[in-house]
Amino acid sequence: MQNGLPFTPSGKPESTEQSAPSPAPASDNAALNRSRDALSELLRDNRIPADVRRELQAEFDQLQAMLDKLEHGHIHIAVFGRVSVGKSALLNALLGEQRFSVSPLHGETRSASLAHWDSVSDGGLFLIDTPGINEIDGEKREQLAHDVAARSDLVLFVIDSDLTDTELQALRVIVEENRPVIVVLNKSDRYTGEQQNTLIAAVKKRLDGLVPGVNIVTAAARPAPKTYVMVDESGEQREEKRQPPADVEAVRLLLWDILEREGKVLAALNATLFAGKLSDTVSKRIVELREDVASRLIHNYCTAKALAVAVNPVPLSDLLAAIAVDTSLVMHLSRVYGLPLTRRESGQLIATIFRQVGLVMGAVWATHLVSSILKVSTFGISTLVTATAQGAVAYYATYIVGQSARQYFQRGKSWGAGGPKQVVNQLLDSIDKESILQEAQEAIRARLNSAR
Repeated sequence: MQNGLPFTPSGKPESTEQSAPSPAPASDNAALNRSRDALSELLRDNRIPADVRRELQAEFDQLQAMLDKLEHGHIHIAVFGRVSVGKSALLNALLGEQRFSVSPLHGETRSASLAHWDSVSDGGLFLIDTPGINEIDGEKREQLAHDVAARSDLVLFVIDSDLTDTELQALRVIVEENRPVIVVLNKSDRYTGEQQNTLIAAVKKRLDGLVPGVNIVTAAARPAPKTYVMVDESGEQREEKRQPPADVEAVRLLLWDILEREGKVLAALNATLFAGKLSDTVSKRIVELREDVASRLIHNYCTAKALAVAVNPVPLSDLLAAIAVDTSLVMHLSRVYGLPLTRRESGQLIATIFRQVGLVMGAVWATHLVSSILKVSTFGISTLVTATAQGAVAYYATYIVGQSARQYFQRGKSWGAGGPKQVVNQLLDSIDKESILQEAQEAIRARLNSAR
């Protein structure tokens, strides 16, 4: 039996008044149900593009694992701290057996490992060992430890002296993950009672506002061997070294208290926070994917329209082709943003954009007319020159239509408080017309020369 309150095989403190754990409050069960629903909904959301789901497959796998954890009532506790502070030894002492590697070698724990704590009978409690946060290999191992801490329900932050700046920075990151933290001053057997009190007071002062004082406890997970003088029956003395028993009762009692009060809520909160972060990541990635598709779509339609206008020898008919291309572009963009428009609605949107561009678009269409007539009147002599110029102007016109419509869809089929005039004018002010026309002419010449 260890020092402190005795424990039964189930891991609970012995007491003549000990009764079975009371049923979870209805609010706890409601929190669990809400978390399960949120995770299930995100996992099965068929609106998430396949490309995004494949890119974030590891996160979705973790989400499925969290859902399974909730279904089975599992709680995960991660140990965290510098190398060689006794993280693995603490977990072994809590388990009552050597499940995690303990070695005098610096940095023995190289990856996160997990063990089931059989002491807890209802549901399941799992302890997770992690590499030291100040490993020589640094970044990868520290990132692994941060990831494990972020996905655990509770964190044991182990120290063996006053907090270093590295420890304090790491602890701040964990606290920001909204996880309950127990700070354990391990190797307490190395200090006198007065020294322990001084250390605890210093740690509490540094962690004021980060970790509640009641969550800072001492432990001696693997006490240093002590030398005892043994006297035999003949009166002869001999020295004998013995390993004192581990003293982790304060940690165990605090853990049990937190889990009894908040266990199910902790698991639900952790899962909900992770699902929320993944949902934000998915949303951001979908937006990035949409913007990438929209950019390529506008470029492709601009080029296609420029070539169609450039190679069309029939005067005026290319104006009709230009309108058809712009309409198709707007319809395609509306589907990319999940806000589909009919052909008629697309035509109305283009008309709105044209009205706002005003004289600029008027000049564009005037150029179409002059260039179309010039194609015939020159009997083809200057067709390449005029076709390239006309195609470049067509490219520019469609670029304006595409970018204006894109901003309209980005706002959820709305022009915003300033209306279409402000959106279009800001767009015209922000783009480099000459640069776009030059880019278009080069693309047209390359295509025409390639075709010949």
